[in-house]
Amino acid sequence: MPGQSKAVFLSYASEDSEAAQRIADALKAAGIEVWFDQSELRGGDTWDRKIRQEIRDCRLFVPIVSARTEEKLEGYFRREWKLACDRTDDMASEVSFLVPVVIDDTPNASAHVPDKFRHVQWTRLRHGEVTPAFVETIQTLLAPRATPPLHSPRAPVKARTARRGFAPVFVAGAIAIGGACYFALRTPPASVIPPATDRSIAVLPFVDLSEKHDQEYFGDGMAEEILDLLARIPNLDVIGRTSSFQFKGRSEDLRTIGTKLGAAIIVEGSVRKADARIRVTAQLVDAATGARRWSETYERDFGDILLMQNEIATNIARELQVAVDADTARAPRRLQNVEAYRHYLRGRSAFDRLDGDGMLDARTEFEQALALDSSFLRAAEALALTHAQTALNQLELSGPAWQRAQAAAAKALRIDASSAAAHAVLALRYAEYEYDWDAADAELHKALASNPRNSDILDFAARLAIHRGRTDEALRDIDASLSLDPLNPYAFNTKGMILFLAGDFSRADVALRKSVAISPTFWGNHAILSWLLLEQGQSQAALKEAEAETSDGGRRVSIAMAYYSLGRKKESDAMLAGLVQDASAPDNTWPMGPALAYAYRGETEEAFTWIANAYLKRDPDILLWLRNCPVIASVRGDPRYKAYLRKLNLPE
Repeated sequence: MPGQSKAVFLSYASEDSEAAQRIADALKAAGIEVWFDQSELRGGDTWDRKIRQEIRDCRLFVPIVSARTEEKLEGYFRREWKLACDRTDDMASEVSFLVPVVIDDTPNASAHVPDKFRHVQWTRLRHGEVTPAFVETIQTLLAPRATPPLHSPRAPVKARTARRGFAPVFVAGAIAIGGACYFALRTPPASVIPPATDRSIAVLPFVDLSEKHDQEYFGDGMAEEILDLLARIPNLDVIGRTSSFQFKGRSEDLRTIGTKLGAAIIVEGSVRKADARIRVTAQLVDAATGARRWSETYERDFGDILLMQNEIATNIARELQVAVDADTARAPRRLQNVEAYRHYLRGRSAFDRLDGDGMLDARTEFEQALALDSSFLRAAEALALTHAQTALNQLELSGPAWQRAQAAAAKALRIDASSAAAHAVLALRYAEYEYDWDAADAELHKALASNPRNSDILDFAARLAIHRGRTDEALRDIDASLSLDPLNPYAFNTKGMILFLAGDFSRADVALRKSVAISPTFWGNHAILSWLLLEQGQSQAALKEAEAETSDGGRRVSIAMAYYSLGRKKESDAMLAGLVQDASAPDNTWPMGPALAYAYRGETEEAFTWIANAYLKRDPDILLWLRNCPVIASVRGDPRYKAYLRKLNLPE
């Protein structure tokens, strides 16, 4: 048998040869060895032995799945599939070996493929048109010690109204910079804000004292880094960033802040940057008395900023008489590239804006950071989270955004296989784009194993549970999130949605109004409050809440519903017509908007037209509202409703 076995074995039905050729050519152009059988005369002992050897020795097995493979329950490609699956029985995991590629709309849930194919992420390359992200993924999987990315996220922001949808799905910026935590997840207390312990600590944003006052992003970044370092230390209860940063720029008494956060100790400080030098002052304040317990000033070259942050966190822990393990105390290396770190911090600041321009600026900054330092884990994680945020907040169409998120997560995992942020992003992609719940659970488990007390990952776990109707599990996770981040408007919004979907309107009202009290402009709260009132027959009050909604899409949908409930059909028609016109644009990302309004009005055909659109575009809100939302109960008697639940792999 001539030649050496290739890195990638491409398996396909003969009818898909053109698509297979395009994939093979693209991979070869990137310098990847591909075994691509173009022989028309298959079969025979020699050919069989050659196939067996190539599948046994290849690094990756790439089966092409399509309507043609669905039609053929027998064929040489199915023999190849079986041989590949048999090989995985001798491997620790099939994930790093099997890389299914779908070239049409064949669904992974019902396709006639081996079960092992469903255990891994499917890549969709329509007609075999290869994307750079796919090539990069293959290169990552082939790289030495690379962690496979194909398994099946929060910062305080001022809410923006540009988002077409309104149900907030926020991926944590804090996940991107967090290291491993060594806590076991404790049972959350009954109270929203847990009582302060003598080792409960909150880190406030550091004040910018630079001459030009242009280093605010650096002061925020310094506080975040110290917060995350403290979160790695056992026996410290660290309040989440979103809650602590609620007090940015406010002059409230530290004793009041401590009470609101449930923190016994407050860390505050300042930064002053001059040329290549940085001076940081940090101090500990007793939240009960307002007395300063400790203060110290540090001055370093900018390249030693990581060393300074580690020293500050270690000294704080020792002042609190908390033991610091060897890994935490070990001095980090100098910055590999100072300018890369600046790009990273500026990207984090842009990310916090959360609108389309902010996400674009953040992406540019993180990409520049990685271009300067390809081993910069935090930048790789932050880039993955930015792409995920873009998809979930419907700032771009889901497909391209999720593909970029997956590629960025692959980069992060190549740097650190235990990256909680990367695993969280992959869990999000599995759930929101592939509807592969087992795979999403697996990735979420890895994220929580790496960082079990991250409030944002727990928030997503709650969402994933409520999508599948697991109310008790969802409430447990969101209460755990709130115990760690007690003034987080996103988590209260999530809790309100969970309770609303479960039919517990009174408790949902309480949670949503807490979110409003913390962040009056946060999107989604007033819309869901409007729906809640509609379900209770309070149409006029519902209209008032709908008019207060900050997201454009959520406001118009809710007003259309309220008008209809009040008997003002012409006004409802006019509002809905404008919504439909906008949603009909090819780049519109929120087709669930018209679906919700039509379903509430009992117009089933129109509702399903938009539900179909939402499914095709992978609108995140289809998962949130289709199965449980009371306002669209009218569609649930239609056979198409259960058909869509099956497409979403959700229980009926």
